[in-house]
Amino acid sequence: MTDHLLTIDALLALEHRGWEALTRHEGGSFYGELMTADALMILVNGMVLDRETIAATLNQSPAWSTFSLEDARLVPTGEASAALVYRATASRDGQEEPFVALMSSHYTLAGGRPALTLYQQTTVTH
Repeated sequence: MTDHLLTIDALLALEHRGWEALTRHEGGSFYGELMTADALMILVNGMVLDRETIAATLNQSPAWSTFSLEDARLVPTGEASAALVYRATASRDGQEEPFVALMSSHYTLAGGRPALTLYQQTTVTH
């Protein structure tokens, strides 16, 4: 995989843009555009959400007030695809403990840009 759109820096920047959208109640709009038609998000609570559900509901979710992304790793998965794995720590106003999870975001090139095909969260216990 040599495409500059699927480098660790490019995908990490895209993940940052997604988290930033989640701080502004714009996650549904952002991910509705980013996800492929058949993409899924698998959340720590066991929910499996498709693009249509994400686009219709995520803007109404409580916004994150802070977030950090650490320990990013790129896993090439094909000639035009890659997964980004990282640790996220995020907080919402009024939340006592931060949300800490490992994230896995799989991207493929579609229409000349990275598109999210699968996203999964795994809880990190302290």
